[in-house]
Amino acid sequence: MTELFPRDNAGVLHVVALSGGHDSTALAFLLREKHPDTPYVYVCTPTGDELPPMFEHWLKLGERLGRRLVPIMAGTLYSVIDDEKMLPNFRIRFCTRRLKIEPYRKFLCEQTKIGPIISYVGLRADEEGRAGGAYGDIDGVEMRFPLREWGMGEDAVQAALRRFNVVCPDRTDCGNCYHQRLGEWYEYWRDYPERAQRMADKELALGQTLRTPGRDTWPTALRDLFAEFAKGNIPTVSLNRMKRERMEAGGCRVCSL
Repeated sequence: MTELFPRDNAGVLHVVALSGGHDSTALAFLLREKHPDTPYVYVCTPTGDELPPMFEHWLKLGERLGRRLVPIMAGTLYSVIDDEKMLPNFRIRFCTRRLKIEPYRKFLCEQTKIGPIISYVGLRADEEGRAGGAYGDIDGVEMRFPLREWGMGEDAVQAALRRFNVVCPDRTDCGNCYHQRLGEWYEYWRDYPERAQRMADKELALGQTLRTPGRDTWPTALRDLFAEFAKGNIPTVSLNRMKRERMEAGGCRVCSL
C-alpha cells in the first residue's frame, strides 16, 4: 500500500477530523499553533448536500492551515436515501452512519496498514453526553480529544476562533436535515429554492417527511410548508431565536465528527 499522507519521524499519522464547525475548526488551529512541526492531515466527510458557504469555508481553512482538506466520501445524501428507500430521521440516522462514521472508519483502517495513527476529534470539555468512541476500537488508532484535555468549553472555543479571526458559516450541516429548525427551513427555501423543491419532491415520491409530525403548528410536509412561506407567512419567532444563538455559537449539531 502506497503512503499518500505524511507521517512524523516516528511513523505516526496525525489525522484531524475537521468538519468545519466551530469546535473542529478551533481544534485544528490550536493544534497547529501548539505543535507547528507535526504534519497534521485534515480530513472532512462531505455529504454532497452542504450549502455553498460550507465548501468555501473548507477551501479557506485549507489555505489558512497550509494543507488542503482531504474529502472522504461514500456517496451523497441523495444516493443513500435512494439506497435505503427512505428518509433519515431522529431514530434512523443512516445518513450519519453511512456518510460520516463508516467512511472515516474505513479511512483509518486503511491507513493502519502502513503504521499507527492518532485521530484528533473536537469534543469539548462541556460535552459530557458525547462519547466520541466510534473509532476507538480500531487497532493501531489512538483517539485524542484535545479540547477536553485542555478543559475547553464553548466559551473558550469561541474565544479561540476570535483570536484566529475565523468565522464559520451559519450552517455547517446538510441543506436538508431532519434536525433543522423551522427558521432554517425558511432560509433554505428562500436562498436555495431549487434545492428545497428537490427535497420536497423526494418527500412526495417516498410518502415520508423529514420534519417530525407534531413538532410545531406548521405543516409537516415540505411541499405544504414551502407553500405557506410562499404566501408570505414567515416563522419570525424561530428566525429571531436563531439570530440570537448565532451571535454566540453555532455549527453542525448532528453529524460533526
